[in-house]
Amino acid sequence: MAKAQNRRELVEQVIDICSTAGRAILDVYHSSADLKIDTKSDDSPVTAADLAAHNILAPALAQLTPGVPVLSEEQAMPPFSERRRWRRYWIVDPLDGTKEFIRRSGEFTVNVALIEDGVPVLGVVHVPVLEITYAGHRAAPGTEALAYKRTAGGENPIRVRSVQSQLDVQSPLGLVASRSHGAGAVDRLVARIEQQLGHTELKNMGSSLKLCLVAEGAADLYPRLAPTCEWDTAAAQAVVEAAGGLVVDDQFAPLRYNTKDSVLNPSFYVIGDPSFDWRALLADCS
Repeated sequence: MAKAQNRRELVEQVIDICSTAGRAILDVYHSSADLKIDTKSDDSPVTAADLAAHNILAPALAQLTPGVPVLSEEQAMPPFSERRRWRRYWIVDPLDGTKEFIRRSGEFTVNVALIEDGVPVLGVVHVPVLEITYAGHRAAPGTEALAYKRTAGGENPIRVRSVQSQLDVQSPLGLVASRSHGAGAVDRLVARIEQQLGHTELKNMGSSLKLCLVAEGAADLYPRLAPTCEWDTAAAQAVVEAAGGLVVDDQFAPLRYNTKDSVLNPSFYVIGDPSFDWRALLADCS
């Protein structure tokens, strides 16, 4: 098992695994064959690509860190009586943004995070269509937190941006939101922010890419006021927090994992600049 001080090495191994899963997804995405769309018990769609990615990720992560459980969206979930004993585990969304995959928008990702005591300490978000990977890990003994974005052109560190820097040059604050969920609540939130701070720019998109835009300083806030599951957010939360941002629930407490029987998240906010008083703007918006 990789030790905490080797998190960067562990990230690289996870990137390789996610890239392999991404290629399997693209094989289905670009094929002329039927996507084999089924509906799960929660009415969400699942395709042959979700399952192909899961069948790569789950065994590869189990082999990478023997003895560390893997919790994937595409497998039977152990009861909480068992999960609550997990101090360290992988949480996986083999294909985040299945609806976008079906629409062929390209806005879907492979998400893998390592959770330690409820905290996402390492995350990889791979975007198969764009061949882009976001990765990040928390500081371990003798190391610093690190977040970066890797493209075909190379790798660059990423960092959240300052709200004041936007206001100083009279640039609008950037918000990202889901294309499919919570539009009314988000509209009310945007109206409140614009009343206080002026014009905003709102971009709608799918999957965990929204969190990654905040992490790389391309947006300032992602309000999520509709249901998500823990595998939807954990990997990108690790990237955001390694880049200097925050992911908090509607009470402004850090979003945490494996604390209850349900894997549903509460409403949450992805905040780029933690020094800005977001609480005054966002309180009671959810």
